[in-house]
Amino acid sequence: MHQPSPIILQNNPPFLDEIDLTNTQLAEKSVYLKTLKKSQKKILSVQQAYYHQKRRAILVFEGWDASGKGGAIRRLTEKLDPRGVNVHPIGTPTPEEQSKHYLYRFQTRLPKAGTLALFDRSWYGRVLVERVEGFASEQEWQRAYQEINEFERSLIDDGVKIIKIFMHISPEEQLKRFEERLNNPVKRWKLTSEDIRNRAKWTDYHQAINDMFKYTSTEAAPWHIIPANHKWYARTDVLKIIEAQLSEGMDISPPPLDPAMIQEAYEALGIKISD
Repeated sequence: MHQPSPIILQNNPPFLDEIDLTNTQLAEKSVYLKTLKKSQKKILSVQQAYYHQKRRAILVFEGWDASGKGGAIRRLTEKLDPRGVNVHPIGTPTPEEQSKHYLYRFQTRLPKAGTLALFDRSWYGRVLVERVEGFASEQEWQRAYQEINEFERSLIDDGVKIIKIFMHISPEEQLKRFEERLNNPVKRWKLTSEDIRNRAKWTDYHQAINDMFKYTSTEAAPWHIIPANHKWYARTDVLKIIEAQLSEGMDISPPPLDPAMIQEAYEALGIKISD
């Protein structure tokens, strides 16, 4: 009988207070764009390898409100083949979802063979917003750490790569971005009453986030904290980490051509395939 792999927590999980939010700004836009383009090209090659090898990956994005999750996801996906990637923005569960186990709505969104699934917020809502806002009892969110670890362990045992990103900004930077959204007609829709209420509980969320790192940053699926006070730096850092993690243990070289197909192309089309 197959035995599930052990769940091993990181010996030194990351914590928010250890993250330096200064000195992370790219000096010039040209440097940012060049770095971004290079990373996007690499990730496209990796995506193609996942498709050809029928591999699966899940990318989890968590972070403070206005920390730049959407912007990072947009830069990550804009050059990918849309047929091989699905972005799932997670909001309030529907009445049907509320009547089931909280992991149900994520189990129905798992990636199929050869594809990537991106979660803009995730099952970690149980130990973050549901914990802080009182939507889950203490017994429920305490139990969730083990449930989440076992859920991720079962996916990893089944061959799924899991990459977990947390976008970290300072309270001062968040306030600046809230002000920008409020005064920009194009961005006002991004600021909600929930964002404002959540900010008032910054200390509670800070503790919940650190607990999340402590109890769910495993050796197989560690958390990666992104210093996100500067958007250019954060976006390129996200792409570099994801490219490195997706590439780990993968042969990302293009697959060889089928000799039979080469012969068919030559006979039917007169095309000679160069070496």
